[in-house]
Amino acid sequence: MAEGPRSKKDSKIEKKGRGKKKRNKRKLAVWMFFTAAIAVVCGIIGYMLIILNGERILADNQDKLILPEASTIYDAQGKEVTKLGANREVVDFAEIPELMRDAVIATEDQRFEKHFGIDLYSIGRALVKDVVARSAVEGGSTITQQLAKNLFLTQDKTFFRKATEASIAVAIEHKMTKDEIITMYLNRIYFGKGAYGVKAAAEYYFNTDLKDLKLWQIATLAGIPKAPSTYNPINHADKSKDRRAIVLQLMYDQGYITKAEMDEAKAVDYKPVTHTAKQTETYQAFVDYVIDEAEKVSGLQEEQLRISGYKIYTTLNTQAQSAMEKEFEDDNNFEKSVDEQQEQAAMIIVDHRNGEIQGLVGGRDYVNKGLNRVLEPRQPGSSFKPITVYGPAIETGDYSPSSILQDVKKCYGSYCPSDSNKVKYIGPITMRQSIKESRNASAVWLLNEIGVKTGLNFAKNLGFELDSSKDRNLAIGLGGLTYGVTPFQMATAYSAFANDGKSVDLHALVKITDKEDDPVYTYNAPESEQVMKSSTAETMTDMLQGVLEKGGTGVNARIDRPVAGKTGTTQNGIPGLSNGYNRDAWFAGYTPEWTAVVWMGYDRTDKDHMIKKSSEQSAAMFGKVMREAMKGVPKGSFKKPAAEQEAEKPPVGITNFSAVYNELKSAVQLAWSPVDGDGMTYRIYRKATGEAEFTKLLDSLTTTGVDDLNIAPGMSYEYYVTAYDPAKDLEGSPSATVKADIPEAEIEPPANPDEGTPGNNSGGGNNGQGNNGQGDNGQGNNGQGDNGQGNNGQGNNGQGNNGQGNNGQGNNGQGNNGGGTVPPGDSGNGTTPPDQGGGPGNTPANGGQTPGDGSGATTGQPGSDDAGTNSGSGNAGTGNGTAADPGTGNDGGANPGTGTEGKRTNASSDGSQPVIISPQSSGSSGNNATGNAPNSGTP
Repeated sequence: MAEGPRSKKDSKIEKKGRGKKKRNKRKLAVWMFFTAAIAVVCGIIGYMLIILNGERILADNQDKLILPEASTIYDAQGKEVTKLGANREVVDFAEIPELMRDAVIATEDQRFEKHFGIDLYSIGRALVKDVVARSAVEGGSTITQQLAKNLFLTQDKTFFRKATEASIAVAIEHKMTKDEIITMYLNRIYFGKGAYGVKAAAEYYFNTDLKDLKLWQIATLAGIPKAPSTYNPINHADKSKDRRAIVLQLMYDQGYITKAEMDEAKAVDYKPVTHTAKQTETYQAFVDYVIDEAEKVSGLQEEQLRISGYKIYTTLNTQAQSAMEKEFEDDNNFEKSVDEQQEQAAMIIVDHRNGEIQGLVGGRDYVNKGLNRVLEPRQPGSSFKPITVYGPAIETGDYSPSSILQDVKKCYGSYCPSDSNKVKYIGPITMRQSIKESRNASAVWLLNEIGVKTGLNFAKNLGFELDSSKDRNLAIGLGGLTYGVTPFQMATAYSAFANDGKSVDLHALVKITDKEDDPVYTYNAPESEQVMKSSTAETMTDMLQGVLEKGGTGVNARIDRPVAGKTGTTQNGIPGLSNGYNRDAWFAGYTPEWTAVVWMGYDRTDKDHMIKKSSEQSAAMFGKVMREAMKGVPKGSFKKPAAEQEAEKPPVGITNFSAVYNELKSAVQLAWSPVDGDGMTYRIYRKATGEAEFTKLLDSLTTTGVDDLNIAPGMSYEYYVTAYDPAKDLEGSPSATVKADIPEAEIEPPANPDEGTPGNNSGGGNNGQGNNGQGDNGQGNNGQGDNGQGNNGQGNNGQGNNGQGNNGQGNNGQGNNGGGTVPPGDSGNGTTPPDQGGGPGNTPANGGQTPGDGSGATTGQPGSDDAGTNSGSGNAGTGNGTAADPGTGNDGGANPGTGTEGKRTNASSDGSQPVIISPQSSGSSGNNATGNAPNSGTP
């Protein structure tokens, strides 16, 4: 259907709609125009306000363009010590190397030549990072803004501070050219170690003028301002080198240098330079440490602390500090070096009652090097023994100063510690003597007994975070650590021993106030922790005092007040060089009031730079310094260990101990002087050739002498004896160790084992005896073959008035089954022991029958004798084997006499050949008694 013509009414409506749209567009255009205009006006006004604000700040703070106000250091008495003046030298633009300017621009502000003080691109990038991190982590500051901040503002990153910084930056750009801005920046920026400006930094770190700087040096300097205490090459050479590599990469990326130049500069290692005395400051090592501590605890940066007019109150004891510096300046206290590398040292003194550092010295000519060796890790040697061995052992409750340790040459797997004493491996030794003489073998033995884990845990309680995998070994007992420890850490640990086992928080800073004396920081001591039992601390202090007594390793540390301490040395560590010289020498000690630690050594140890005087020079330095430093400090005294106060002391040590081999008795005769005390007993300890440790041989002895019969020919035996009080369960210190050498024995050839030839009864000798006279036993020989036996030879007793005759002797023939080591008993009757003969008579009684055939552990067969009057007895021969019990004979005899025993044959230790051993002493006279008694023949 065709569309009809539109009405006039519809046409009017359509025209009206088009007109309305045009009016709306015009309104939008007008609105946008005015909005843009307002924005432009606001921008202009804002810009003008920023400029005006910056101009106002510049006008009101013209004085800040001059050298900032130095902060002041005060000692423990509140007296001014020094002002932290700036080391600054101003240079002109023309004196600054172009490459130096390029390095700073490439690192700090790549768009420096293009922006007008504010880099909107950098600000946008910073805002994005801040949003992502949800905190102000990126500054986005230009070099001009950094200069503004350096001149007028603080280090916070708030929006208002940044806005003010931006206004000052724009104002600076209005007032100064780019060259003037970069010149002022490089003259004022802080480069660490007290150096302000690039010229001072070049001289301090490289001892060179600006114009002579090399690329790697320029890049090193350009990397420092971001974090001076972190990236300066003296404090952290590795971090500085890493930062230098970043700077060089940025310079290469922006076309300032070539890749070859970049690679060459990256590879250079920094070596510290020597400074002149003019660059030193009063008590420099202590001041530097205070600044570092203040930076950590207050949140202020080093630059602020130095030049913001702060008042910094410290714990410094100027008397102690001066005493240290005086002795460190005396070359006579050090070994003479073969060249310019001199022996170095470090020392720190602490009041362990409150943790206040009295003073510290970081090295000889410390300020010339800037390396604080109080904070440098070194191997502690034996000074670590109280921390990983003796302290942990006492803490267990299983050991005391009188506990017996073993100072013996022994390997623990592949680890073989050795004593460094002149007399090595003295065997049994008390813990007190072990620590006094600094014995290594006994220390490692003790650590092995208590367990390495026990030592590590004790060290951890004292603040040492040792490597849980690399340091889990016995070497920690001698201070052999993966990364070493610092004198500062050692002072902290020894302070706990001195402070009744409680932790001590070492600190040098008391408070900081601003120019108006408003507090900025105040030290609050943390709550002390009990890191060991108080009894452990008291016992350790008691033992460590012995180190300074005669015979101890620390006698040079003695002063006019009580001192406890420990020496320590480490081997030179140079492969293939064994000369007894050392790499490190320590003394860590304390009085009842102060703790001090001394380290001495070379920064770089090599064949020409080793310590020859051991730890005696460290102990001497301790004594010299502390004697002067503590003048006027009230003298205190150490508490006696509670256990020592409550309990009686153990028995005293044994004296006059001797060990003598008696050939007749075939025994080692031991004898010693008695110890006073009721019910006292004695313990014998023995170590044979080839044995690593002493073992208890005899116990509960009440006599002062005993024979050791359990010995073997050709062996050597060492002995010591202790007194033991069973009522108190206390064992005294060991006697001196004595040694007995057993001579090789004569070997008699055996009979042919295959023939089984019987004995020949050839041993008879006639004893002429009168009534109750004395005669010796005749002996018959047992012939033995393979499972065959010979007859007993008999000796005949002659008669006569008081006449005496000697024993005839026959030897045992032996076959393959011989093997007993124990002689059978004699056929005696009454109380006569087996080595005694019978009395006179006309007819001898039958000798004991053949002993067991000696095959294995056969017990000897008893002999039998007919009863008779005045019967004699024959001593049976010994079978060769492992027979355990002697045989016994039965005889009724009256009026037995006593004779000297003829030689008997003992089996050799391996059961193969008989060995001739000299006899024991003769038997005692008979007692005319009759009766049966078993033999007690001795092996």
